[in-house]
Amino acid sequence: MTDASSLAATTIAESFKGVFRQHPSAVALITAMTERGPVGLTASSVASVALDPPALSFSVTRATGSAGGILNAPSFVVHLLADTQVDVAEAFAHSGRPRFTPEQGWSRLDTGEPYLPDARAALRGRALHLVPVGSSSLVIAEILEVHVGPAAPPLLYHDRSYRTLPRADA
Repeated sequence: MTDASSLAATTIAESFKGVFRQHPSAVALITAMTERGPVGLTASSVASVALDPPALSFSVTRATGSAGGILNAPSFVVHLLADTQVDVAEAFAHSGRPRFTPEQGWSRLDTGEPYLPDARAALRGRALHLVPVGSSSLVIAEILEVHVGPAAPPLLYHDRSYRTLPRADA
């Protein structure tokens, strides 16, 4: 790559990041059980893909650590977080923070995956397709079970911080 094309690629990448920082997204927590124990990560890339079969997508930036565990697990759970779950989102967004603690309210599904009953919803799925894109992977997942949790406003991510919608009763 020439210096000019390298600069253009850097400028596009920086602009791309800046644009998506200003585009709010819902926050999810993706968990799985591995041979080494439970793993999880916070994601803001979850999207509905299809109804027949029910499918969603999400992306992970590396195939190591928690992301690698999720990519290699036979199934995983995508938790759609409520506006009251900032602490759990933060814990799973940064390595080294306490995860899967009793205070966070974890349980397990009959199939063994870590399950957060207080999430707005928990969707158990399995990967149908993994699409490598640079250093990331796009996961297309078939949904096998849906667990609807308590009704609550969603937790959002915007401009590198967690946000909430005004509550209807406020």
